[in-house]
Amino acid sequence: MAEAHGTTRRIAVENLARVEGEGALRVRIRNGELKDVAFTIHEPPRFFEALLRGRPYTDAPDITARICGICPLAYMLGASLAMEDALGVPVSNAMRGLRRLIYCGEWIESHVLHIAMLHAPDFLGYEDSIRMAQDHPDVVETALRLKTLGNRIVEVIGGRAIHPVNLRVGGLYRSPTREEILALRPELDWALEAARGLVAFTATLPMPSVERDYLFVALHTPDHYAVCEGRLVSSAGLDVPVSAFHDHFTEDHQKNSNALVGATRDGQTYHVGPLARYALNFDQLADEAKAAAQAAGLPRVVRNPFQSIIVRAVETLQAVLDARALVEAYEPPDPPCPDITPRAGTGHGCTEAPRGLCHHTYTLDDSGHITHACIVPPTAQNQRSIGEDLRDVVAAHLAEPDERLTWICEQAIRNYDPCISCATHFLRLEVDRG
Repeated sequence: MAEAHGTTRRIAVENLARVEGEGALRVRIRNGELKDVAFTIHEPPRFFEALLRGRPYTDAPDITARICGICPLAYMLGASLAMEDALGVPVSNAMRGLRRLIYCGEWIESHVLHIAMLHAPDFLGYEDSIRMAQDHPDVVETALRLKTLGNRIVEVIGGRAIHPVNLRVGGLYRSPTREEILALRPELDWALEAARGLVAFTATLPMPSVERDYLFVALHTPDHYAVCEGRLVSSAGLDVPVSAFHDHFTEDHQKNSNALVGATRDGQTYHVGPLARYALNFDQLADEAKAAAQAAGLPRVVRNPFQSIIVRAVETLQAVLDARALVEAYEPPDPPCPDITPRAGTGHGCTEAPRGLCHHTYTLDDSGHITHACIVPPTAQNQRSIGEDLRDVVAAHLAEPDERLTWICEQAIRNYDPCISCATHFLRLEVDRG
């Protein structure tokens, strides 16, 4: 909706499509000069941390899974890792491999949903994926089949595709048989070529020319492309255990947001998600994924936020490659979960949700009940980075008409695949031109 009152022009887009949650962006322009950009999240807080207090440690994975229906494993495994840290629970290599496999399923289904259904229409000028499918049916059909595969991996291990029921602190209620896991292999063989094609498709999308000097933060392990274990590293040289997260990062309230806003302890904006993982873990990518990235024209470090769609496609290929290897090597964990004795303690867990770092901290009393919970989701950490991206994008496109400027702003926000509902513990756009 556009309005003109004297020298002021306002545009209001009441709801941002193709993201989770609701928010707003207000732009103020005077005499052709950008004066202010305010990115806000007005969706109400959801109080999951308060809901957890007083509950037994065993409840944390299932309750936190309800934070997000698209990536519940990011929360389930983050909560499990933190509880295992607090309780001193050993996790076998077999279970670690199985967790990586189910996480590969979540990455596949989430990434291809974002790439083909939520973000690619922006680049090609379509209002939605339904219209895009009329001209690119193969892309949409392939993405839907890949998403089904990702869901199937989660279902085989987790008991169901959405909010799995088979995961618990320490492991699983039941280990899948080798035959059940090997049954995934034929579709993974098909998915390999499909994922290659998805990288090639995203490389053809017209990309706005934007470069930003991000401070990247991600999990890292020398053994593989980190998804659900590792140390916290940054492009500025940080290398600390996940237990040190709150020593280096903080969240604060801002008057224009119902979500906490992440920053480093010294006040810097930082960036989590595909661009950060790619920059900090490139050496851990499989050779085929590196080759696909090179063929797609990606530099060694990607600083154009719009190219995140290509990086997500590369990560999808990596997830397929990892899943195939893990399926081949699978042996059922025995037992599926060790015996656990409740005790007092504080534990930390961190995973790489498709959108970026998801950090959990819990404190337990002697009976294993939760006395303190702190969950830091990726969109809250990226909120400042989104706002700074928007300022640069708007400044570069001040001459664009309001309708086109609105489109570009929405596209820039969707670079992050933001889960705004997760962040509240988007788009109404107002352009004020004088």
